[in-house]
Amino acid sequence: MAQLLSSSACFDGHVNKYQHTSAVLGCDMRFTAFLPTHAGAGHTRVPAIFFLSGLTCNEDNFISKSGAPMFAAKHGIALICPDTSPRGVKCKDDTATWDFGEGASYYVDATTDEYKQHYQMHTYVADELFHLVTHFLPIDPSRISVMGHSVGGHGALTVGLHHASKFRCISVFAPMSSAPNCPWGVKALTNLLGPDRDLWARYDAAYLVRTYSGPRKMEILVDQGTNDQFLRDQLHTRMLVDAASENAKNVSFSYRLRAGYDHGYFYVASFVGEHVEWHAKRLV
Repeated sequence: MAQLLSSSACFDGHVNKYQHTSAVLGCDMRFTAFLPTHAGAGHTRVPAIFFLSGLTCNEDNFISKSGAPMFAAKHGIALICPDTSPRGVKCKDDTATWDFGEGASYYVDATTDEYKQHYQMHTYVADELFHLVTHFLPIDPSRISVMGHSVGGHGALTVGLHHASKFRCISVFAPMSSAPNCPWGVKALTNLLGPDRDLWARYDAAYLVRTYSGPRKMEILVDQGTNDQFLRDQLHTRMLVDAASENAKNVSFSYRLRAGYDHGYFYVASFVGEHVEWHAKRLV
């Protein structure tokens, strides 16, 4: 069960903040949900989009900055926004820098002794939170997709591709496309998984796109701004494009390059309506 902490009317629906005790992460976790007005009315279950945020973010950033609830209300879709990491667990270095640890879990299941007790965010999102919201909230478990931004885009791709039976489609804004091939990812995977790069491949989005052969053809929408300050060194979005072209049999891939847009939430807000509509057509 989850405890309702707050509820605010929003576009004839509600933005609700919840807290629950996570057995997977070993700490209390919060998530924010937008529920459209008819969710639960007459036992109505609605489709949902999980949104995974990026570095330094929490469960509120996307809901409060993107404008997505307006579009979710229009299409009758719920939004489920988890926090980006465990909080207050006091692992080594998990509050020392902004690009690793608290607020920056990279959505992986840690295997190193220092982090494996708490940093199990992949399983948390795909299993524990999925089960919680589909039992506790009026969410249809057969109509769920996943979206993400930046490192959350990496999370959306890795979670969605590993759990294609749960998530119908994936869309991402400015994703970190290959964690083992960028400074953010190398730092995180070394700490969370250790030096064995064979383990890292599980969280390499480009590799997963290239090798995906899941239960159905996966539809993926990738959105990228041309003025993104992280594009060259951290994101490497072109790696996703190339990987998808090599696996067109199993992946339906759309790439939208946005001239003049950077990495921030003004960019996300500019195109989030297109993404929600794209998901809505696939969650009928």
